Amino acid sequence: MRDTLTVSIPRELRRIIDKICDGEGLSRSDLVRQSLQDFLFTRQFRGIREQLMRKAQQKGLFSDDDIFKRIS
Repeated sequence: MRDTLTVSIPRELRRIIDKICDGEGLSRSDLVRQSLQDFLFTRQFRGIREQLMRKAQQKGLFSDDDIFKRIS
């Protein structure tokens, strides 16, 4: 099932979206859908990364070098 979401955007952003859609053969809906999926994935990834960073720092791991030294 799909829902419709109406948003207002600045005219310049609309022009950019239209240019990308024309260049890639996408509909506006497809472009916005893919962009939202990418945004939400990135947000989730950053949240998980932050949790892991806190746990690593509690164990004294602050850099890639720290991790490399620990596992070597």
